[in-house]
Amino acid sequence: MKSVRPITLNNTLSGKKELFVPLKKGKVTMYNCGPTVYDFAHIGNFRTYIMSDTIRRVFEYEGLKMKQAMNITDVDDKTIRRSLEEGVTLETLTAKYEKLFWEDMESLNILKPHKILGARDHVKDMIKMISVLLKKGIAYKTADGIYVSIDKVKNYGVLARLKIANTDSGTTGQANHEHGRIANDEYDKENPRDFAIWKFSANKDSAEEDETVAWNAPFGCGRPGWHIECSAMSIKALGKTIDIHTGATDLIFPHHTNEIAQSESATGKTFVNYWIHGGFMNVEDEKMSKSKGNFLKLADLVAEQISPIAFRYWVLTSHYRSQVNFSFDAVRAAQTALLKLCEEIIRWGEEEKIDTKAKTGKLKRIAKIAPDETYKKEFETAITDDFNMPQAVATMWKVTKDPALSPAEKKTTILDFDKVLGLRLADISTISTSPILKKEEIPLEVTVLAEARLAARLAKDWPKADALRAEIESRGFSVKDTEQGFTIEEL
Repeated sequence: MKSVRPITLNNTLSGKKELFVPLKKGKVTMYNCGPTVYDFAHIGNFRTYIMSDTIRRVFEYEGLKMKQAMNITDVDDKTIRRSLEEGVTLETLTAKYEKLFWEDMESLNILKPHKILGARDHVKDMIKMISVLLKKGIAYKTADGIYVSIDKVKNYGVLARLKIANTDSGTTGQANHEHGRIANDEYDKENPRDFAIWKFSANKDSAEEDETVAWNAPFGCGRPGWHIECSAMSIKALGKTIDIHTGATDLIFPHHTNEIAQSESATGKTFVNYWIHGGFMNVEDEKMSKSKGNFLKLADLVAEQISPIAFRYWVLTSHYRSQVNFSFDAVRAAQTALLKLCEEIIRWGEEEKIDTKAKTGKLKRIAKIAPDETYKKEFETAITDDFNMPQAVATMWKVTKDPALSPAEKKTTILDFDKVLGLRLADISTISTSPILKKEEIPLEVTVLAEARLAARLAKDWPKADALRAEIESRGFSVKDTEQGFTIEEL
């Protein structure tokens, strides 16, 4: 087994880049917040899932053993409301959208987590955790449900850097009950409040009497709140303390903040050592969301002749923590680069040495060619530095244009990199002949990047100019300076 290369990552909890040290040597536990299955997942959601998939692939590439878990939220306010609107059972609704979700995940070549946890299957675990919180006095009972008192939670809001003002004294500190409560899963994202972890059925004493969705519990018939679900399932699947928890930036508060509060209050242990959050994906400079109606599905991309794998490639050309602005031009540019890479790989042929002097008169494959060590080291330097995939992609393109490497060396090196990139390059014949892939000569996105680089050069902002050059190269093009400005060529 090779020695594990040091991996650094940006930990939201500390706000700093840290050296990753697993709880158990050679093993990593990771929990990912999964979908709420009441509608199609949008491409902004899939950017986050590609991030989590990339993190897993990097750790496995570096020789660590992963144990990854993801939840499926199949009972909450949104799923129940949509099932009533559509006149179908909750089970029918959520099964439909969960199936579509996994089909989309497969089309993006996202590895299935080792453990997939449906919320409805783990209500007993949630009831146990709520009972512990009640016994400890962290949670309290009201007429409509069970709430966590954030007054009683040590360091509430540390993940989100919250400062909770005491409304009586005007000083900063733990809040009192003046801050109120909120029962809705779609939490007020501005003000910290006591949050519901169990919602009582209206005027019902048992689950058998409830006409919607309910479970019997020692503290009253009802159903779990959204926040308690992930805590109970994570602990059940991975243990009281885990290495990594991922999600989108908008989950830092309240969801992940509340996960920490209830988990650490119940177990007395640190819940997560490293929190990793992905940046937003905007459409026309506005955050993509279902509530705003400006979200796009993978099917919308395919309708525009864009491959899901090309979308994955485009996602990899931006750092996971950066905010990105989606445009069809940008993704088409990524698709052009991907197609060009496919064509190169096919042209390179076999990635094995051939014995042309075999006595049998037949060509004989005698050995696999190893990945180029210099480029492999450069690739690993990128991926272990807070999962710097744009730099990793740029390294891949450097391999394609290096005249010192044979075609077989190029191919075997890039196929090795694809264990992390996940572009299905080993099955390139299928991808490259797909009618979905459509090539452009010089995409508008690349021209815009080149113009931005020229402006940076004129301003003598050399670091920015170098970064823009790397981004252009990651899309499969090179830019050359001329007296008139620049020229763009394919790599």
